[in-house]
Amino acid sequence: MDITNKKVMILGGYGEVGSAICRRLLPERPKELIITSLREEEASAAVEKLRADFPTMTTLTPVHGNLFVRSALKDTPREIILSTSRYQRWLIEDTMEELSEEILSSSVLFQTISEHRPDIILDCINTATALAYQNVYQSYHEISNALQSPQEAEGLIQSLYRLLTTLTTPALIRHIQILYESMRRHNTQLYLKIGTTGTGGMGLNIPFTHGEEQPSRLLLSKTAVAGAHTLLLFLLNRTPGSPVVKELKPGALVGWKGIANGRILRGGAPIPLYDCPPSEGYRLIQGQSFSLDKLKKKKGVRLEGKELEGTFIDTGENGLFSLDEFRIVTALGLMEYMTPEEIAQTALLEIKGTNTSKDVIASLSGAVMGPTYRAGFLRQRAIAELKRLGGAGIAFGFLGPRATKLIFEASLIGWCYGTLEDALQPSPEEVSQTLQKEVEKDSERRSEAISLGIPILLGDGETLLFANRSHQDKRWEEDSWLIKPESIDRWAFREWIDLRPKNMARWHEYFNGILREIKESAKEESSSSDRGGGFWRQNYEGKAIIEPGEIAAWIMLKENGGRIF
Repeated sequence: MDITNKKVMILGGYGEVGSAICRRLLPERPKELIITSLREEEASAAVEKLRADFPTMTTLTPVHGNLFVRSALKDTPREIILSTSRYQRWLIEDTMEELSEEILSSSVLFQTISEHRPDIILDCINTATALAYQNVYQSYHEISNALQSPQEAEGLIQSLYRLLTTLTTPALIRHIQILYESMRRHNTQLYLKIGTTGTGGMGLNIPFTHGEEQPSRLLLSKTAVAGAHTLLLFLLNRTPGSPVVKELKPGALVGWKGIANGRILRGGAPIPLYDCPPSEGYRLIQGQSFSLDKLKKKKGVRLEGKELEGTFIDTGENGLFSLDEFRIVTALGLMEYMTPEEIAQTALLEIKGTNTSKDVIASLSGAVMGPTYRAGFLRQRAIAELKRLGGAGIAFGFLGPRATKLIFEASLIGWCYGTLEDALQPSPEEVSQTLQKEVEKDSERRSEAISLGIPILLGDGETLLFANRSHQDKRWEEDSWLIKPESIDRWAFREWIDLRPKNMARWHEYFNGILREIKESAKEESSSSDRGGGFWRQNYEGKAIIEPGEIAAWIMLKENGGRIF
């Protein structure tokens, strides 16, 4: 797509890849470049450098804050969040609870996209690192140690909170949910992710860690998250209403951003120097345990005013390397490396629509096996065999409560009226009363639904037929919720058979929609209509027969969009 006069947002624009992409985009004359970074000084520095290097009419806007948390924690360091009970609970709730409008609207990511409404988003944040390096293994060890001591009850609760905040999969899923809603609501046209392989292109044999075992489970967690991230982006790309989604995955060390002499920073902070004279050494005695936290006398002396300095090469999120560290990591056969400018150029080509063959999402789309002609041909044979055997059983619940309740409702309407046209003759109030009478007299069908955890809400909107089952697996059963109109509407739409007149009015809308399609497709002789040309079975009077599964499928397609490929 054309970049000129578009609003482009660079997530992680201060990093080496983000910086290179900004520099590559500016000659394309975007209307505005929104540059985000974790820290305010980083975002401002990125903008100032671009203004100094490029005499441009493009508006440069710095934005800062942690995009993975709610706005109240935007500038709060991660360690403070993890060590503060209230903040931990916020983090857990925002990740583990069902996505609500409150959670969505409080998200820094959602607020950032809502405020600036970018046409294009380039995501250069190393999401896998941000999530995987929270170290679930360390949290496990904290809990394991606390369990050894009954006196550590308070510490155990704190450790449990910390463990929950380090679970990567829920955090990644929530990030994708918020990203999707943000882009869908604000009409983002293209999202390009600069992803990661997690191991810099190496296998399980990677020797570079932060001190973990080899192979590093922490590093492999990063790869696992990166892989899960890619597949979630793959699904996002196949979702109706989402922008075009692409991902580039560098498989080597990315470098470099700068070479200089000076202080060595880790996480934005200097590394203080310590010393331990030989006379102060700790004597290792065979058979004794060693615990750094329990040493009676602290070892090492802080050298006041001194910090680690040297000549370094800045490789962005990988850190600052000395000459020989750079030699070893880029050596032939180890990570080797590529430059951020090469990534930026590939990103630019992909934005413009050139097929570079480096888009992982496109590669997955080409490699994934899809529906087949043979299976489609044999579908009718399977349906015929199910019918021959009697077709007993309305639904068994394996497609989830929404699909199950739609099938039950459509089946009830079908038993009572037979065809779409006949079901539209009575008013919604009359349909509600008729279906309720059917439920009252047919205990067998009623029992099927209730046994699956699909209650029946009668027409008065107040009477609910259900069982206190031994295996409770539905949200309405598990959650504690306040009985109010909004709650009843929520469960009735998603998990309950709803016999209220207003739901029957909704079924009238569904049936009218199907009949309109039937009428329109009757005039269409081409292949443009999926359900035209006699798809809907008719009786001898030419009326459309209510087939619950096909109707439920039609509804879910209209509600959720279905496949787009």
